[in-house]
Amino acid sequence: MADVSDFLIIGGGVIGMLTALQLGDAGHGVTLFERGECGREASWAGGGIVSPLYPWRYSAPISQLSRWSEGVYPELALRLLEETGIDPEYRQRGLLYLRVEDAPQALAWARDVGKPLERVDAAFLYAKEPNVAPGCDGALWMPTLGSIRNPRLTRALRARLQAMPQVRLEEGVAINALKRSGNDIAALETEAGNRSVGAGQQVIVCGGAWAATLLDSVQVTLPVRPVKGQMILFKTEPGVVNRVVLMDGRYVIPRADGRVLAGSTLEETGFDRSTSEEARESLWESAKRIVPALAECPVEHHWAGLRPGSPAGIPFIGAVPGVGNLYVNAGHYRNGLVLAPASTRLLVDGLLGRTPIVDPTAYRLPG
Repeated sequence: MADVSDFLIIGGGVIGMLTALQLGDAGHGVTLFERGECGREASWAGGGIVSPLYPWRYSAPISQLSRWSEGVYPELALRLLEETGIDPEYRQRGLLYLRVEDAPQALAWARDVGKPLERVDAAFLYAKEPNVAPGCDGALWMPTLGSIRNPRLTRALRARLQAMPQVRLEEGVAINALKRSGNDIAALETEAGNRSVGAGQQVIVCGGAWAATLLDSVQVTLPVRPVKGQMILFKTEPGVVNRVVLMDGRYVIPRADGRVLAGSTLEETGFDRSTSEEARESLWESAKRIVPALAECPVEHHWAGLRPGSPAGIPFIGAVPGVGNLYVNAGHYRNGLVLAPASTRLLVDGLLGRTPIVDPTAYRLPG
């Protein structure tokens, strides 16, 4: 079966959907293939903090994309609300960092990049968040940090794409392998048979943790692996905690309806997405240390997702060497949602011959 679209995207997470949105906005025909329902894998499972957890600990390639994306999210959330009626619930309430061992480095980083970050005393901390861990003598405070309710973001993106005549979503279609002819991808293998790739069509792999498996089918090695993360959700009343609080590598994230997420684990278990009682207990203990009042709140949900781990967490963005019509955007590790607007814009800039938002060199695939 041939496809008349200009671009064929494999993977319907936030990376694949934002790529389709930008290409569709530019007037191109797009078909997006997703083995399940769009937005139901790692993009749904994450927390929605619109920043790396400790941004000063990351390399320049990640920081560049993060800063660009952070400025896009308020506008993107408003656009999707107006176009779909689904509110992604972007909230810019700031973030409090408790017990930061490398605070001098954090403050130096903030000065270098022009980011508001300051050391605040206990009075400031407990005025902002009366219910956080008692006994802290202060915190680091980043007032500009935002969060987004990622399940609602992916629902809104899906609804927007469904309404765009130049975009076709093919959900429930698993692309199991790529078929090569000469220097190009000639077909996409599905359980129902091969889908041919026409002359001039470009194939974009946005398959997250599964991207390496697809590229293996055409003898291309991509160092991306699944890394499991488990999270829990508390059912609470609004006001128990009002902004993101991070302590000892774990975090709590409040939602507008009062629910509070707590995360997350890092587990090298391959493609196993099962949850464990051990992880649940660990997350509960961490959440209770950050906000002791959560000990009295029921855990409403416990889930796991698979992050696309990569060396140093730097995503691979761009053309696949040796294959004329194949591109990839994968390997965002813990920062897929954080980097999505910028990483997809960078790829689309390259596809459409536009001036890139940042130097693409650091994200090129090996080979």
